[in-house]
Amino acid sequence: MTAPLTPPHQPPNDDPWQKPQGAGATAYVPEAADETDTRTELKQAVGVTLAVALSGVLLGLLWLWLSPRVPLIAGDSAVFLKDTEGEEAIGADGTFVLLALGFGVVSAALVFFFRRRGGVPLVVGLALGGLLASGLAWLVGWVLGPDDVVAQARAVGQGATFDAPLELNARGALLAWPVAAMLVHLALTALFGPRDPEPEWVPFGAPYLPAGPDNAPTDAPRETGPQETGPQDGR
Repeated sequence: MTAPLTPPHQPPNDDPWQKPQGAGATAYVPEAADETDTRTELKQAVGVTLAVALSGVLLGLLWLWLSPRVPLIAGDSAVFLKDTEGEEAIGADGTFVLLALGFGVVSAALVFFFRRRGGVPLVVGLALGGLLASGLAWLVGWVLGPDDVVAQARAVGQGATFDAPLELNARGALLAWPVAAMLVHLALTALFGPRDPEPEWVPFGAPYLPAGPDNAPTDAPRETGPQETGPQDGR
């Protein structure tokens, strides 16, 4: 008779660190969840950048419609300013800045309303979109406005008045939209953004027990049922 290859009674495996048989990969991987959230935020930031940048066309049309024109006079061999002390050029820059500030406030409010939990990529996309929108608005106003001064002077004739091309002399006006958008979005997030839960303060040296029905405070009143009374005497 030969001895069995395996003992008839094997000790139970009580090792809590050993992986159970048949178990596959872990169900929850924090790194994978973080990567998914990052990709989602990046996609949202790209969408916000494109939407805000395309809205620069509307800013350019409004700037072309509302900004004052610089009048010029056609001479024999040159073109002169009709009013050398005029402020039409400064008015054009000011109109662009005011419109850009308004667009920055509206875009920041819309982004916060639809994506209240947006992170840093969303704010960066909002600022980058505002900068691209300002450049696109400048291009639209310059292309659709009068462009060739010499051709216009020849067309209107000597001594006639015509409008100068629409120009943006203060290049810093391009930053009005992104700066306004970031400041307004930051203010809305600070005032109306979601709040993180406050941590629970535990006395020093006491064990930490998370709040729940099983960890109720010991000094809480206990519910008691109806008291039982013993048999009464027949007296």
